[in-house]
Amino acid sequence: MKVRSRLATAAVAATVAAALLYAGTANAATLFNDDFDDGNSSGWTTSGGTWSVTTDGTPVLRQTGTSSDARARAGSTAWANYTVTARVKLTAVNGSNRFAALLARAQSNTSYYYLALRTNHTVELKKLVGGSSTTLASAAVTVTTGSWYTLSLTVSGTSLQGSVNGGASVSATDAQFATGQIGVATYNAAANFDDVLVADAGGPSPSPSASSGPSASPRPSSSPSVSPSPSPSPSGPPPNPPGPGQPDGFATVAGYGQATTTGGAGGPTVTVDTTEEFLDYIARTGPYTIQVSGTITLPTGTSDGMHNVTSDKTIVGLGSTARLVGGGLNIGLPISDAVTSPPANAVHNVIIRNLSISGASDDLINVQMFSHHIWIDHNDLSDGGDGALDIKRGSDLLTVSWNRFHDHDKTTLVGHDDANGAQDTGRLRVTYHHNFFDRSDQRNPRVRFSPLVHVYNNYYFDNSYGIASTNESGLFVEGNYFYSVNNPGRVEFSGPLGRMVERNNILVECNHPIEVRGTVTDPATYYPYTVDDPATVPAIVPAGAGVGKI
Repeated sequence: MKVRSRLATAAVAATVAAALLYAGTANAATLFNDDFDDGNSSGWTTSGGTWSVTTDGTPVLRQTGTSSDARARAGSTAWANYTVTARVKLTAVNGSNRFAALLARAQSNTSYYYLALRTNHTVELKKLVGGSSTTLASAAVTVTTGSWYTLSLTVSGTSLQGSVNGGASVSATDAQFATGQIGVATYNAAANFDDVLVADAGGPSPSPSASSGPSASPRPSSSPSVSPSPSPSPSGPPPNPPGPGQPDGFATVAGYGQATTTGGAGGPTVTVDTTEEFLDYIARTGPYTIQVSGTITLPTGTSDGMHNVTSDKTIVGLGSTARLVGGGLNIGLPISDAVTSPPANAVHNVIIRNLSISGASDDLINVQMFSHHIWIDHNDLSDGGDGALDIKRGSDLLTVSWNRFHDHDKTTLVGHDDANGAQDTGRLRVTYHHNFFDRSDQRNPRVRFSPLVHVYNNYYFDNSYGIASTNESGLFVEGNYFYSVNNPGRVEFSGPLGRMVERNNILVECNHPIEVRGTVTDPATYYPYTVDDPATVPAIVPAGAGVGKI
């Protein structure tokens, strides 16, 4: 079980913005998060049925009994205002009008609020008091056994609101229960449950969402800028952001036996100006700082022009004229669908800075197969055959900062396939900041499965769309400037819906608002950072992004 605690005092709770769904809210503090990837259900108390953690693509909490009621509860009895979200799949039923449910403010196994997904094609918002149920609201929804549904239930003061897949919504007012645990339940049905998330909701009055019309003048987004007091990450982040020239964001978060990203520090520094030298040093074992001088042409060969970079490397261009042309860099082991957890020899601790990379027949930079602690900074990336920067297959803890992307279509992908949850779920955590997406058409980025991608202070200029979140990815989008972007941020896109919160973004001559859905963990939970005034982004980002500026 993964639990993230916060200072549960009234003073702190009063400072947290409301976490109600579909209302343009941002920055909800995570109280609890369990994806069962640890293989157990520690922290859950069950009653009735037969419960276990098993696999349905990824680990899930499964209840297999169909002859009675069954419940599992978790969390604090003192939790008051929050949103609980979970994925739910009915797998078998005994009779008609059966259900699987999400519980909130549970007092016991016989008293709680619940959102029931019923086989008679309804979703019901109900309360159970001493074992006696009352329907508070209901709505029609198609329910199919064997299909996943995302249920969300918000309790804030006396206001109750539930939804299914971000669509069918039910709401009511009731004062029966003021606090209580969360849970899941079944009634004469078997079901799987996954990705249980509880986010704090500070009160019942969310701010309005952004206007959907285009604007000819700068228009800041209207989501609140109030931040909760962040809980420290397990690694204990430093109190201040790193200084200039140092990695920041997710690349500095400890994990997989690596404290932070240092690249080739501690090893020799070499300068290369030929293809042979470059390919030799990037493939060597051990730490190296490899300084690139002038233009190096990468051959296509038998690898479609992709050349492997091994662990503990810093590759940095000298001046403003260092270039790699004709090929790309691959950071990661060979692809294997059979590998679903990080191997001990995963490529890690790589820094790529101050390089112009163009003209590859495949990707310009590709990160794959559980590679971690990667920093891509102050590069100029253009004219690749596929992605400019693709991050996939379980890679994790990356920062992409101060790069210029241009003359490219499918820019940066995080998660490559809707069917790759076994490798990707819970990983693919990336920070994007101060990048210049200069007419880079789409995928800036396009994200699947990641629990958190942090996108801040980027400049979007003349793109068909900016950001897309799918497959329940969590996108935290703040302080960006979007100019002439048709769809700045999307959660309704190809594939399953994603999650996105946004605050303090500026949209100019954009045709649609940033779409929001669900709750996302505040990045300050993991690392310290400072957001620049988004109004300054069109000046500072083009001036600072790209090569020759470190």
